Amino acid sequence: MHVVELRTIQGPSVFHHRPVLVLTLDLEDLAETPSHRLPGLAERLLALLPGLTEHGCSRGHPGGLVERLREGTYLGHVVEHVAIELSHRAGLGVNFGKTVAAGPPGRYEVVVRFLAEEAMTHLLREAVDLVRMALEGAAPDALANRRDAALEEARRRAREEALGPTAQAIVRAAERRDLPWERVGDGLVLLGQGARLRWVASSIAHDTRAVAVDVSVDKALTKALLRRANVPVPRGVVVSTPEAAREALATLGAPLVVKPVDGHHGKGVTLGVRAPEDMDEAFEAASARGSDVVIEEQVEGRDYRVLVVGGRMVAASLRLPAQVTGDGRRTIAALVDAVNADPARGEGHAAALTRIALDEAALRDLRRRGLGPDSVPAAGEVVLVRDTANLSTGGTARDVTDQVHPGVRALCERAARVIGLDVAGVDLVAPDIALSPGALPPGGCAVIEVNAAPGLRMHHHPSEGEPRDAGAAVVELMYPAGTTGRIPIAAITGTNGKTTVTRLTAQMVAQQGVTVGMTTSTGVFVGGERVSEGDCAGPRSARAVLCDPAVEVAVLETARGGILRGGLAYDWSTVGVITNVHPDHLGQDGLESLEDLLHVKALVAERVREGGAIVLGADDPILARLPGEPRLRRLRRELVWVTMEPERPLVRRHLAGGGRACLLRDGWLVEASDGREERVVRAADVPLSFGGTAEFQVQNALFALAAARALGASREDCAAGLRAFDVRRDNAGRANLYDVDGVAVLVDYGHNPEAFRAVGRMVSRWEVARAACVASAPGDRADWLIEECGRVLGRAFSRVIVREDEDRRGRPSGVVARLLREGVQRAAPGRECQVLLEEQAAVEQALRDARPGDLVVVFYERLELVQDVLRARGARAVAAPPRRRGAA
Repeated sequence: MHVVELRTIQGPSVFHHRPVLVLTLDLEDLAETPSHRLPGLAERLLALLPGLTEHGCSRGHPGGLVERLREGTYLGHVVEHVAIELSHRAGLGVNFGKTVAAGPPGRYEVVVRFLAEEAMTHLLREAVDLVRMALEGAAPDALANRRDAALEEARRRAREEALGPTAQAIVRAAERRDLPWERVGDGLVLLGQGARLRWVASSIAHDTRAVAVDVSVDKALTKALLRRANVPVPRGVVVSTPEAAREALATLGAPLVVKPVDGHHGKGVTLGVRAPEDMDEAFEAASARGSDVVIEEQVEGRDYRVLVVGGRMVAASLRLPAQVTGDGRRTIAALVDAVNADPARGEGHAAALTRIALDEAALRDLRRRGLGPDSVPAAGEVVLVRDTANLSTGGTARDVTDQVHPGVRALCERAARVIGLDVAGVDLVAPDIALSPGALPPGGCAVIEVNAAPGLRMHHHPSEGEPRDAGAAVVELMYPAGTTGRIPIAAITGTNGKTTVTRLTAQMVAQQGVTVGMTTSTGVFVGGERVSEGDCAGPRSARAVLCDPAVEVAVLETARGGILRGGLAYDWSTVGVITNVHPDHLGQDGLESLEDLLHVKALVAERVREGGAIVLGADDPILARLPGEPRLRRLRRELVWVTMEPERPLVRRHLAGGGRACLLRDGWLVEASDGREERVVRAADVPLSFGGTAEFQVQNALFALAAARALGASREDCAAGLRAFDVRRDNAGRANLYDVDGVAVLVDYGHNPEAFRAVGRMVSRWEVARAACVASAPGDRADWLIEECGRVLGRAFSRVIVREDEDRRGRPSGVVARLLREGVQRAAPGRECQVLLEEQAAVEQALRDARPGDLVVVFYERLELVQDVLRARGARAVAAPPRRRGAA
């Protein structure tokens, strides 16, 4: 067996509403071999991972997986459970897995949840290798060694990719506010969507001023600004040579603090410098980063960190240096090991506390006290391992927020204001933070630093005292109470019509004067301008819209393929539209029936947020059953039916119960609710309806009307948007009409039986001499579906020219054309049917054969090619179709 691919789905999908990994596994010659026919496999895996005995599997009770292994289950399912058990042992907390058939026999998709993507990706691949090794009869020691190495690597990756405690605090606060968030790169977190998007990196907020951050990094400049504002700061100088450092010692007097001018996390800081030789060592440590060195008087007192967010103090901590307490027996090194054994301590910023490191800085501080790692402190003796009180060097914090004197609060808030930081960590030294600064002698209280990007860990996880929700304060700075980070989102799916419905919806919503971001199968548009070309109806393009700060409303065409491959780009939408579910794509991606297709497309409806609207086509029998499904009844959402048949019993019952519908009545697009019907626009006045003859376009307009109204557009805006919709400009490639020397030419993207049928019904209402078409079908459709396309074309057109797509999607040349031609001949024996495989040749032949008064419908693959042919023939775009049959 081998791995075909492994992909990540970040958003809601048909598998799960949280992020999942999908591993496509080809079992090859083991495709038909269940586990009970593989001697020793179950025994080896259970010995390797005893926790598998607790897996309930589909049986729903512990031991269910063991039963399945012994009765016979396929290897994809085995890999799934091995991966989940490995995640348990690695501490990754994965509990969801699923294995489904994926197309060809023996190919499966193994799906697992993840919290740490890189770590779980590693374990999923390792699960495949462990099962393979077990199949090959590997020795227990070899299996165990591979398992242990996999677990260790997974833990390492999980540590590396975990959000730091500050980012975690902000993200958790955002989740409580129902704000969508996404991590980008190592340190950046995006909150919200579109015009309400905010960035945060550590605790640097979206509107934190870059110049203020630069100022805060320069310790000397920070002090200069604070001193100008009469904020008390220690006296000091900036030096760049050891000689100048010694001179500063003589001038300022001991004790002194020596630190890099642009340092952070206490790195290179030395306290209590008194002697010239100590100054030399301190200068060397501070200048190791290649920067100038700040030398300042040491203010005696306690070390406090005061967090100021949005101009107000939100938390305060007393910081204590890394220390150990002697027992008269153990060395300092042994005591440090004992402290580091605390589960609350970890490497770097990964845990609530940082492990104490006996690094060069710690050894230097110990030497100045006449101690070393092998020294044995007396029982009860407290030994400071580091002079500085930073948490990043192993220090601890005690919450003192409730003890802060109002004068100290005002002093710290002013310091942050002077430096210009909206999120600031003010380092303060004072005898007691509860005392008024005015009651202290000069120099008794001083601001030491004002830091950008202050860590929030000490406030959320104090060693003593009450935790403070500093993350919530940072989130509220960006999203004040009562505001949201979400923009209105409409997601539109269905077999046919979704591109046109998307474009119409965007047009109507834009009438409100808002900037609309739109994804379609022909590109991405922001404010009406194309920003990307190509088929952009998947999640990647939707994310591009949702992360654009100009976008105030998003209207997203959401195709089946994108849902299956990448899920949705959002967690919740405001409106979900399903136009119809017709036979197309069957035989692909494991989809064998309309119910399978509905299961995929229904995700768009399922992920409409509470209070939003689900818009469904009442004229589609399979959609008429959808609202009764349990997964759509979990949340309270408005259901809006769309119908061309206003007397349909389903719609009448819905309206009688107080529901809403958009329908066609007496030639008008109507919105019905609360026992009233409001006319919006005449169908004949909507340009793309071709005077009302294009029923499928009228229905598309109704879907768009329902979506736009659910997004807040007024009926007047909707009417204006529909009337102003230019078929060629706003709906290129969808039912575009041209005149070529008296021959009407319709260009459309139809490629399945229902689309061909809808266009055929439309042109049957036009007064034309003969109606011919140029058509093909995608090669990855089932044979019967391609033949059905031929049957529909044969019944709808007097002449059919069959071509093939340039992208035959795995079919040999000529096969699709043969199937189409057979369908035409079966439906209409004797119907003129010509095969010209190349698209340009087929279109040119159809135009050569046509006479004035005829109609040629071109169902294209490459729109630009068809447009080039038409330009070469002098085609003229027209808005009105040939006269309607029976019209006077």
